[in-house]
Amino acid sequence: MSENSIYLFASGDSRESANRTCWPAQEAMEKAFARECRELGFDVIRAHRVDLVKGHGFLASQREGMDAVASVPSNAKIVVAEAVWQYSHHILPGLTSHKGPILTLANWSGQWPGLVGMLNLNGSLTKAGVSYSTLWSADFDDGFFREHLKAWLSTGTISHEDSHVADYDPDLTSDADKETAGRIASDLRLNKSIMGVFDEGCMGMYNAIIPDELLMPLGVFKERLSQSALYHETLQVSEVEARAVYDWMRARGMTFHLGRDGATELTEEQVLMQCRMYVAAVRMADAFDCETIGIQYQQGLKDLLPASDLVEGMLNNTERPDVKRADGSVIRPGLPVIHFNEVDECAGLDALLINRTHSALGEPLETTLHDIRWGDLDASGTTDQFVWVFEISGAAPPAHHLGGWTGSESLRQPAMYFPSGGGTLSGVAKPGEIIWSRIYVQDGALHMDIGRGRCIELPESETERRRQNTTPEWPIMHGVLDGVSRDKLMGRHKANHIQVVYANSASGADRALWMRAHLAHELNIQVNIIGDVTRSG
Repeated sequence: MSENSIYLFASGDSRESANRTCWPAQEAMEKAFARECRELGFDVIRAHRVDLVKGHGFLASQREGMDAVASVPSNAKIVVAEAVWQYSHHILPGLTSHKGPILTLANWSGQWPGLVGMLNLNGSLTKAGVSYSTLWSADFDDGFFREHLKAWLSTGTISHEDSHVADYDPDLTSDADKETAGRIASDLRLNKSIMGVFDEGCMGMYNAIIPDELLMPLGVFKERLSQSALYHETLQVSEVEARAVYDWMRARGMTFHLGRDGATELTEEQVLMQCRMYVAAVRMADAFDCETIGIQYQQGLKDLLPASDLVEGMLNNTERPDVKRADGSVIRPGLPVIHFNEVDECAGLDALLINRTHSALGEPLETTLHDIRWGDLDASGTTDQFVWVFEISGAAPPAHHLGGWTGSESLRQPAMYFPSGGGTLSGVAKPGEIIWSRIYVQDGALHMDIGRGRCIELPESETERRRQNTTPEWPIMHGVLDGVSRDKLMGRHKANHIQVVYANSASGADRALWMRAHLAHELNIQVNIIGDVTRSG
């Protein structure tokens, strides 16, 4: 091994259809990165081969990743380069024992979720206690990228600015709101809450699993449920019940983009099966008294049923189709069944805290996580601010969309992800005040980053440009974060997901933020205030 050698790895999907489709973008990124490294006097060596039979060069399993990392010198410089969504457990095991500098790298592009994949790996490395540096670029020839790459090549580390981060100060929450937060914390510890987990560890998201021993002191306990049980319960729901759910949505103006070819188009049969799954999920949450539930979203279930997205969006909405028990009583009328997408338990815990604080304050209860998919300047000139594309992979609650149910639509999930089809619950997020947050595990403890921002409305043409640069079937939010630049967020964030919830006003959002921060503080979660936040009270 030469001192000027860098070993490159590319962690990929477990679905070969996605790996083949996304390979050209990865290949182009690797060439651009290698070009810049050569100019700085370093050689990039691919640590695992491109498989011409498979049609890609990704690590597509945990074993492949273990063997690939074991094949390079233990003190070598390693770069994990991501232009696509990747399963972190393919590469994470090898990195846990590597002794040399590790750099995670992504291309600044919305085409495939490379940024999302890198952020997931960052969160997983953070939870695992593995030291790493991280970097991103659109073309790999800008000043920001070159400056930080040089630092990593010479020192093995990169430092990103953290002036936007402050420890939570309880004095900044009003006494009345601290008292309310204290009552909520005491109630959680005494009466406890059950988190229903439909199979743990979605798509290699090690960072999305909270160890039980960290949840128990909060009064939160997991009910481990099987997706096979959800499949069985789905098949027990009658077509009459399923069609009633479907008709309810259509009566409220939701648009379903239906076709006839189930292999590539959304069909009514697929939608009705999703409606069955919705009824089954509500009943299972009720049967086990789960305050929150998380469906794994893809693996396993996708081979048996259409996508769970339509289900997830309905669950998280206050106004949703009634589901009845055997005795005819309605389950949780006028309330969401709190759902955390992709069985991300960090988002589930956060959603629970949101629900408790927003219920106390009379603020909106609908919450969702989004992928930090991409972002750039507004090409329409409506604003000169950097605007994020927050885009969850299939479903957001209709209350978050312009027009509510009427402004929501369902499109078939891409076939490369979902062979059995199924529709999204999609829309364009409405303008308004938001609180964003993320709970994560670091140094064996729970942490929360929380800040303020707003969703803005952009011209239809600009929304369409952003959708076509990402995944147009999925719900989209035009997010602006207060006091947090693009690079500040990327340099710190410990997850692919960001939690968002609306408030009725700016002052209401400020108050809800500080109350939730204090609730987390009462539960011994380390709280960090991110960006510009107005003092409560």
